[in-house]
Amino acid sequence: MDLNADLGEGFGVWQLGDDAALLDLVTSANVACGFHAGDAVTMRRVCAGAAERGVAVGAQVGYRDLVGFGRRPIAYEFAELRDEILYQLGALDGFCRVVGTRVRYLKPHGALYHAVAHDESQAAAVVAAVTEYDDQLPLLCPPGSVLAQLATGAGLRAVGEGFADRGYLPNGRLVPRGTPNALITDPELMARQAVRIATDRTVVAVDGSVIPCPAQSICLHGDTPGAVRCAELIRAVLVDAGVPLSPFT
Repeated sequence: MDLNADLGEGFGVWQLGDDAALLDLVTSANVACGFHAGDAVTMRRVCAGAAERGVAVGAQVGYRDLVGFGRRPIAYEFAELRDEILYQLGALDGFCRVVGTRVRYLKPHGALYHAVAHDESQAAAVVAAVTEYDDQLPLLCPPGSVLAQLATGAGLRAVGEGFADRGYLPNGRLVPRGTPNALITDPELMARQAVRIATDRTVVAVDGSVIPCPAQSICLHGDTPGAVRCAELIRAVLVDAGVPLSPFT
């Protein structure tokens, strides 16, 4: 199983999360590319830290929305979104190259992540950007989503993702942020959910139903309160459960 976290989400003097500590614990790093968060210095620092530790780097692309942290829905035309994704992907890949690594996958962020689960036009824009840039790059995305379906149809590899720190609706989607049960804040509950995803490929939805979660990677948000402690616990319980940890790429 792969264990990933959203990293590089500071901007200028504003810092969010402990990137260095999380890089010691995860196997893949979703690095912000400057649109929802991140800047040139941060991108280079996180890519260098990942390269030193053998952590896979993924481009976490999002809407051009620094003020809203990429969590506000934005209506995009197909071509504009495709090109803004290409812009972000190319920028991060440049920093990867100069520190001796490369971008090994792409993951949408925030509102874009939720949109591509059901919006065919935005999902198609993501697929087009990856196909044009490097059709060997996997897409980390919700299992069974429109993005996963379009990616597979285009010959790309779609990698299903589960969340240790998010609540699930009975239909398999994440509980929207800002509503009750959207976030899991208890480290023990996070660890329990992570083990269930890794061993049973299921999660318990907010209504108590058990739903499929065919994930190859488990995400822990770097901005979750106590993220480092949570990541330490999740990694430990996965190892104790006999789950090998390695990048999916």
